[in-house]
Order: sequence, then structure tokens, then C-alpha cells
Amino acid sequence: MICDEGFVPINMGTWPRAQVFYYYTQIAPTSYTVNVRMDVTVLRHKLKQRGFKFFPAYLWLVTKAMQGIDELKVGMRDGVLGTWKQLTPAYPQFHQDDKTTSLLWTEFREDFSGFYENYERDVKAHGNSHGVLSSKGIPLSNAYIISCIPWFTFQSFSLHNHGIKDYYFPSFEAGKFVEEEGKVFMPLSVTVHHATADGYQLKLFFESLQGTMNHPEEWL
Repeated sequence: MICDEGFVPINMGTWPRAQVFYYYTQIAPTSYTVNVRMDVTVLRHKLKQRGFKFFPAYLWLVTKAMQGIDELKVGMRDGVLGTWKQLTPAYPQFHQDDKTTSLLWTEFREDFSGFYENYERDVKAHGNSHGVLSSKGIPLSNAYIISCIPWFTFQSFSLHNHGIKDYYFPSFEAGKFVEEEGKVFMPLSVTVHHATADGYQLKLFFESLQGTMNHPEEWL
């Protein structure tokens, strides 16, 4: 049964991951983190050439790459487990005055330019508001956490949620760029719940993400 066009409840009787989900939520609750380096050489050059900021492009690209992988979009809605048609990036806004961050979010749009405009609008309207949440309010039910540490790079980054239950969306953390032999790389850490996603799904995600990063002319 479909609740609405954005959320499809999962039928545990037919879902191939039903036993896996039970095992990794009830018997051995497990999440894991994978760290990779993404080649952003072409992407960074093209964005600079066109006058676009990198961070909102990063938000759009990660959200876009998850779009065709249902296992990365499994979440809870009103106590019901289901798959979202599309996720919403929720990201931190850093405040220079007191060195704190506030969580802001921007609804995804298929066209990059439309998303970019909405991002710019949200940052202008809510980026300076302080507190855990920005003045835009509580993120949507389909919001996932995506962030970036711009001050340093890393080879490994691990996120610990300290027992948060019923949260199955991936979380992302990028780091400072590294230049090597004429190429630019971005460290990217992805933390997922093992109940909903295995290494194979991350393989598909990384391939999709790198593909769109390599060919920005197709979506800019």
C-alpha cells in the first residue's frame, strides 16, 4: 500500500531484507562506516568555471546518487517502515561568531539549478540563526544528515550515534580536498545501518556519485 507518492511502506512478508533487518536491529544491532576518496578534479574545475559553490553541489550530487538505491532510502514514518522516493539533505551552518553550528535543510529538486537557488535562498534566510536547529525548523521526515569538515582532511572518520533507534538513513561527512599529482581528491565517510544496506549498495552509490562528478556537463 502506498501512503502517498513520496513514501511506500515495506511489506515484511515479501521484502528480501526482512530477515537481515530483524537480525541487525533485534539480535545484533550494527552500523558501519566506509571511508573513500572521491576524485573531484573535473567537478571542482567546472564548478569554478561556472561560478557555482562546491558545497551545494556536493549536497545535490550525494542526494541524486542515492535516488536509485532503495536500500539507502529506508526510513520510519509514523511508526511504519518504508522506502522514500526521495531524501532531503540536512546540513550544518557554521557560525563564525561563537563557533557553533545549526542544522538547516533544503528540499531536493531534480534540476541542479533549481536546488542551488533554493539552497542559496535558505542560507540567506536562515543561515545566521543560532541554536541546534535553524529558524527554518525541524527537518522533514525524509531528511538525512550530510556534512563537511573543511578545515582538515582525513583518512578515516567514524560516526557514533549512541543508540539512536529507528534511524536508517546514511550519514555523510566530507573533508578538506587533497591535491596529488595534478588531481584533487575529497575524503568521504559514509555511515549506514547494516539492517538496510550492505557493501553492495554502497558500491552502487559510489559508482553513481563518481560518474556524475566526472561528467558535470550533463547536469550543470
